[in-house]
Amino acid sequence: MDDTQRKALIEALIFISENPLSLERIKEVLGEVPKKDLQRLLSALMEEYTRTARGFTLVEVAEGFQFRTRPEYAEWIKKLKKTKPLALSQPALETLAIIAYKQPVVRGEVEKIRGVDSGGVLRTLLEKKLIRILGKKDVPGKPLVYGTSKQFLEMFGLKDLSSLPTLKDMEGLGPPPAEDLLPFADPTVKGEEDIDHGKTEILPGQEAGDNEPPAEIVKDPF
Repeated sequence: MDDTQRKALIEALIFISENPLSLERIKEVLGEVPKKDLQRLLSALMEEYTRTARGFTLVEVAEGFQFRTRPEYAEWIKKLKKTKPLALSQPALETLAIIAYKQPVVRGEVEKIRGVDSGGVLRTLLEKKLIRILGKKDVPGKPLVYGTSKQFLEMFGLKDLSSLPTLKDMEGLGPPPAEDLLPFADPTVKGEEDIDHGKTEILPGQEAGDNEPPAEIVKDPF
């Protein structure tokens, strides 16, 4: 199989995948192709889609690769899909930002920063699959430990958590908008458009709601 055929096969795999397809998963499917060759082919594909200015492009997001329509065509895509974009309240955005930058974090730490009860907001973010339960903190009461999910990365178009803007980056953007609700585009492929805090003993858990906490008990890394 030559490079042209391999690129076509990679395109097919990414196109059919419902979620961003990781390099590791592509390697697992193709088998005999070295990872460095896959990286080269993926880079070539991304460059081709950018150069030819098609209606969609190939992007690296949520620790994988995904086809996405170009932002400049969002107006027409919304007319076709007629779907209501996801909107997050200001409290939800505040809580999500705290979790994104402070993770792994427990509810008490979130509430200490916000100054208000955040149980309902955490439940909402769990239901929207923007955050996930990583485990339990090994302290009295065994509080749940929260972190962001791959859905979070996908929604905000981030390659990984290291792609989050720094506080210095955000200071240059000026004051936050006054709107109570901020809409986000549907990240579906055919529609629209670890912060590494050092070593931690938090063990990855299954995404779960409040009624299904993961079984892991973890040592206090805080």
